[in-house]
Amino acid sequence: MIPHFIALRAIIARELHRFLRQRGRLIAALVRPLVWLLVFAAGFRAALGLSIQMPYQTYITYEVYIVPGLCGMIMLFNGMQSSLGLVYDREMGSMRLLLTSPLPRWWLLTCRLIGATVISVAQVYVFLAVTAAFGVQMPLLGYLAALPALTASGFMLSALGLAVSSLVRQLENFAGVMNFVIFPMFFLSSALYPLWKMKESSILLHNLCAANPFTHAVELIRFALYLEWNVPMALLTVLVTAVLMAVALWGYDPSKGLIRRKA
Repeated sequence: MIPHFIALRAIIARELHRFLRQRGRLIAALVRPLVWLLVFAAGFRAALGLSIQMPYQTYITYEVYIVPGLCGMIMLFNGMQSSLGLVYDREMGSMRLLLTSPLPRWWLLTCRLIGATVISVAQVYVFLAVTAAFGVQMPLLGYLAALPALTASGFMLSALGLAVSSLVRQLENFAGVMNFVIFPMFFLSSALYPLWKMKESSILLHNLCAANPFTHAVELIRFALYLEWNVPMALLTVLVTAVLMAVALWGYDPSKGLIRRKA
């Protein structure tokens, strides 16, 4: 098992080194949700009222409500940016070289998944620290309790990026694919609006939001920040992660997936 852990350490170190060299990536990851928090929330707070009742009978402000959704946004964008790096590595040949190593392909892809998740969780905690400085605070123990939820959500959204990267053939097509994946997942979720509020508007939209895997991740984070463990959402998040990893493994299988189609 030593070669497996050497590969894990090397891949995570490479991902962290790449991330630290791209300082604009961290700035963009913070500026985007902060704009939503400080600007977008002002209008919706007036529209939805000063407080929102949560499923566990807690009343919170709208700014506090959307923080878990913005945490999910950070991890969603980071997952897709990680998949962009995978597509670039495949175009440059380094990904093919990695997959031809003697280690199992599933382990190498899992290492990339872990590396992307570590970066996502670190970005979320930086964002939570910034929001606390602006006065949008959660229960103190909630920040620690949210770590498993953030990790599970990060795995799912990074697995989504991994699956997308296995299906995109050319780097030039990736920008359109990112928009097609990110914006429907984000807006058709409970990141910005409570599901019960969506149900008042449209049953169809409510059902789409309830079926959206991104909603599962956001609700898992939201409950965890308030020291609640949402078991159904946790199980759905793990299930979706397994399905997306299966798709990624199929896509990177040279006898079945993308490599064979390109040949």
